[in-house]
Amino acid sequence: MYWTIAALSLAGIIVSAISLQRHYAKSTTSFCEFSQKFNCDIVNRSEYSSIMDIPVAGIGVLGYGLLLALSTFYRNRAETPTRLVLAAAAGLAFALYLTYVEAYVLEAWCILCLSSLALIAITTLLAALLRFKVARDVS
Repeated sequence: MYWTIAALSLAGIIVSAISLQRHYAKSTTSFCEFSQKFNCDIVNRSEYSSIMDIPVAGIGVLGYGLLLALSTFYRNRAETPTRLVLAAAAGLAFALYLTYVEAYVLEAWCILCLSSLALIAITTLLAALLRFKVARDVS
């Protein structure tokens, strides 16, 4: 399960890096523009795309990087399953907040953001299953 979490984390880094590039891009693109309701540029350049001048997509790159490190380099440590669940759950909570902003504040959807939401949701589920399995195996 660690390798699946690592693969999902790597995919999350890629999706977040593309979002980060779109955040800083000067021109609009049709890359992720399907309509006024589905437009990554609207979401990635909104006032909600940064927190204290830190791009949300950059936070995503770092968060997925942490999950990747935990699921690869630190996977043999006893505390790693718990840390994976906590980190993934924090990422999921943040992604759900951003999805709320997309739906009810901006009224526009970003396919990259929705992809990241799916990745972090699956990662959180797998991390919870891993944590449960490890706890069961120890007892």
